[in-house]
Amino acid sequence: MITTKYYNEKFANAIQLVPQNVPPIWFMRQAGRYHSHYRKLKESYGFMELCKQPELAAEVALGPVKEFGFDVSILFSDLLFPLEALGMGLTYDPGPKLSFSLTSTTDLQKLKPVDEAIEDLYFQKEAVIRTREVLPNDVSLIGFVGGPFTLMTYASIGKHDGNLSFIKTNREFVDSFYSILIPLLKKNIELQLQGGAEVVMMFDTAAGMLDPNHFRRYVTDPISELTKSFPKQIGYYAKNSTEAQLRQIQSIPNLTGFGVDHRFSIETILREFGGKGFIQGNFDQELLFADETTLKGKIKEYLLPIRDLDPKERAGWVAGLGHGVLQFTPERSVHLLIEETRKVFSA
Repeated sequence: MITTKYYNEKFANAIQLVPQNVPPIWFMRQAGRYHSHYRKLKESYGFMELCKQPELAAEVALGPVKEFGFDVSILFSDLLFPLEALGMGLTYDPGPKLSFSLTSTTDLQKLKPVDEAIEDLYFQKEAVIRTREVLPNDVSLIGFVGGPFTLMTYASIGKHDGNLSFIKTNREFVDSFYSILIPLLKKNIELQLQGGAEVVMMFDTAAGMLDPNHFRRYVTDPISELTKSFPKQIGYYAKNSTEAQLRQIQSIPNLTGFGVDHRFSIETILREFGGKGFIQGNFDQELLFADETTLKGKIKEYLLPIRDLDPKERAGWVAGLGHGVLQFTPERSVHLLIEETRKVFSA
């Protein structure tokens, strides 16, 4: 059995719903193209090298922690690597491209067996180990995998925002693919936890496009299967999720927490959905492009209603963005949001 040690006290409090004044802070895509540290590394290494060479992945993940003082670091990786491990081929030019698509149950015969495929994901365990070694002792580390529905959309239609009619009308295909994918994700999550990840976050960039019935079938049910194996060790985020989808997500047994985007009032979400795990989010990432004076005003406009909640009402909150840090975001804006958040809640 994998036991969890939390390195950051604030993050541990959020997971365990212990009331606290100052929340932990981490952003999706906090290591990435907006950051000069990452861009410098990219002058010498390709994206796949940065992900697959554990020492480099650790260096990428460490950069924003040193620069901005995040409470939590994230494994630097890509959500499509399980598909590559299954034999689908993966290149970036500059965006991701698979060597073939799955268009029928017959195509599933092209995929590698799970026990063979998982061998091509061991680099993630090593990357987690190396990242834990270089991080400060008071910084937590979370893992990262793609959500099953998003992986299915990439595998079948080549992207996460295309026409989903094939997927929505071919349950036999989905069930057959999931019978391969879910066991692989289970082993993938286990590898990252063995390496020292405290929680593994599952990101679904396509799931927000589903109606409630398909969301339950393609998202809630398979994730519930995974949380049975890893209780309180899996977190979840669906881009553009609806309130109905959030209610389903909240109902997943033993989920350790979930993220919400900026379209929701975080204080309302905390009141209505809190009490079962952490809730991460959700400052609008596009506001980080505003001038400093305007941004300060928007930050306070966002934070003060949350500060006015009783600490028990906001127990579990992990401060972050509605989605991830966008390319070309000014680094000064990231500093400002973190500094203002800690200042407001320390007052």
